[in-house]
Amino acid sequence: MSFINKLLGPKPRIAKSQPIDVVHIKPDPMSIYKKEIEDYYIAASVEVGNTTTKCILTATNMSTGMAQHVNKTVRMTRDVRPPKAGEEVFGKTLTGVALTRESVSELVTNTIADCLTEANIDIKTNLHFVVRSTGVVAGFASPEEVGIFIQALADGCLKAGVPPKEMTPAMSIDTIPEQFKKHSLIEKVSFLGAVAGVLPPTGATGVEIVANEMEGELATAGIKEGAKWAQVDFRNPCLSLDFGTTLDGRITNDEHPYAKTIGNFCGLAGAIPDTIVQGTGLVDPKTGTALDIFKEKVSVSGKKAKQAEKYAEEIHEHISIEVVPVGRDRYGSVPVDAKAAETIGVVLIGCDVGHDGSDLPALAEIGKEIYAEHGIEMVAATMDPSAAISVRRLVQTAIDAGLVTKETAIGITGRAGITGNKPALILKEMIDMNFFEDAESQVVFVDDGLARGAAVMARCMNSLGVPKNPIGGNRGGGCVLAERIALQNAGMGW
Repeated sequence: MSFINKLLGPKPRIAKSQPIDVVHIKPDPMSIYKKEIEDYYIAASVEVGNTTTKCILTATNMSTGMAQHVNKTVRMTRDVRPPKAGEEVFGKTLTGVALTRESVSELVTNTIADCLTEANIDIKTNLHFVVRSTGVVAGFASPEEVGIFIQALADGCLKAGVPPKEMTPAMSIDTIPEQFKKHSLIEKVSFLGAVAGVLPPTGATGVEIVANEMEGELATAGIKEGAKWAQVDFRNPCLSLDFGTTLDGRITNDEHPYAKTIGNFCGLAGAIPDTIVQGTGLVDPKTGTALDIFKEKVSVSGKKAKQAEKYAEEIHEHISIEVVPVGRDRYGSVPVDAKAAETIGVVLIGCDVGHDGSDLPALAEIGKEIYAEHGIEMVAATMDPSAAISVRRLVQTAIDAGLVTKETAIGITGRAGITGNKPALILKEMIDMNFFEDAESQVVFVDDGLARGAAVMARCMNSLGVPKNPIGGNRGGGCVLAERIALQNAGMGW
């Protein structure tokens, strides 16, 4: 991201999607380009979030383990069609958009079809795996609603023509595509649930601990891959933060060959700047987002920058960031089970505005005031220091809870964490904390973390590894494949 190059002081390490063209070549067995594309493992990340619905294609070079961007199709989730007569509304987004199984599946089908058509990808021969995820469940009321949503995602993929085998782990080497068998380690080590070398929370399902656990898993894995483009070793121990509409992320320890998830993040993230923008009256007061207004970075300096910082501090007077108290079944509107998390030794750290968003109207009033007195430029400028303060508070809470060491890598992804001047301000906050050994080389910003994570998950589920360029293991260490094989041969599981 070139806008960082002119900033003074330490430069944030930013990994941006690298485009690739070879996968646009029409499939042809006689093509002279066949050898160029046969090592690229093409995965699709299909995500229905509270704000956007995306299909993002990535191609991973299985000789190097580096993923590249192929194509991205983004739609606003609020544009999902209204329920038809006879359809059952099973849930809503955080902004109140009604969802039915049929409407969600149609949205997914159309998004996938558009993305593949634009990229000239044949779904039967060139697409190797599809990973589905959603952040919408953060606002749901019951596991049953979550189950219907997952079914709707599957329906949409199947209607788009995705074969079922491309959405489930490989059972044997025989089910691995021929050109990737040489890269698969499935005959040496099986997929046992660890993605990018991190075990999921043990003893309860992700939904029982925090509703959008899978998003945190994917974001962590995606940052691990993306960090390689920025020359940052983002392996374990690490802390990931995904600032979508809702907050997700993980904290891992340094155990090996598999690290454990010792912390999870939850609550509100992008919903905070969205609410502030809604207060300006420039967007829909219920479904408007910061994405509707801010297309480019806004820079301010001097007195304006100081004023933006003051507004950011005022905003944070309404924001709670803490270890989620035992007994809460929601935090920042996200369903959680703090008691179950405590039982299995996972610390939940949440971000809320009032109690389950009760003070969001106060943020809308602040947005109204900023816009009336200073204009839209100041509204945009306030978002950056506000995000930086959020990261500092979240990381400090993790430090105070004993979850973070001086060697822990910090990774940020999501629209409310990497846009504008946020990377520079967040890095400055991490340096000013005077806690990390070398914050400049430990902090990384990654775009499309969730989509990158989908590509990593696809590889993990099919035991496609690159030992010479590992994602698992610990920072500064080597490949842990031999340790995993020994562990599996010893019959040790979890």
